[in-house]
Amino acid sequence: MSEGWTQGGNARREEIFLRAYAGEGTRRADVEPAATHTPEDLARCIDHTLLKPEATREQVETLCRQAQQHRFASVCINPRFVPLCAQLLDGTGVAVCTVAGFPLGASDTEIKALEARRAVQLGATEVDMVLPLGALKGGRHDAVFRDVAAVRRETMGLAVLKVILECTLLSDAEKELAARISVDAGADFVKTSTGFAGGGATLDDVRLLRRTVGGEAGVKAAGGIRDRATAEAMLAAGANRLGTSSGVVIVTA
Repeated sequence: MSEGWTQGGNARREEIFLRAYAGEGTRRADVEPAATHTPEDLARCIDHTLLKPEATREQVETLCRQAQQHRFASVCINPRFVPLCAQLLDGTGVAVCTVAGFPLGASDTEIKALEARRAVQLGATEVDMVLPLGALKGGRHDAVFRDVAAVRRETMGLAVLKVILECTLLSDAEKELAARISVDAGADFVKTSTGFAGGGATLDDVRLLRRTVGGEAGVKAAGGIRDRATAEAMLAAGANRLGTSSGVVIVTA
């Protein structure tokens, strides 16, 4: 690890943290998940996701209706749909989650921070950002820390921050390092994947991330979670949230 980035220097945002776990019905990061869940418990762990570039307004409206019906933790949508979702889900208890630096993580740090700021202004209460993978692999750990910290500053006390590590492109040592830097920079969750890099969540990756962050942060598994058995396995491995476009199938199977 680089000695230039600060370790453990950010206080937890308790109100946001509790809402992300207890308030949405999921379990605290330091509590072992149950082996099986009721459909209602499963729903409260799910970020009901539609991030396809060709997604239409009508499809997003359907996503919001489904999220309200099944009481999912959030809808996760591209930034242009944040105002629509915030309007449709106002008062329902379903969070509005969007993305920053998605899906490559290669945007300028200032642009990622601006994306997050604008998303919060428009009604997002959760932001999933992509880690700058090139900086991580190139040993520029200070730059990785600054990238996450810049987005954290824009969301502090306003939105839950999840950092996407894109585990399929990283070695185990890099996954551990990325998770540690993310948490030290203020992340509330570390997340396995975008789903756009040719791989998704694996049980091994979820276990590795849980071991790495312990009870300091949540773990979101995303990518390839399409049925209830897989969802249950991810939660048993240590995930607190599941990013999936198959939420309805999972909770009604």
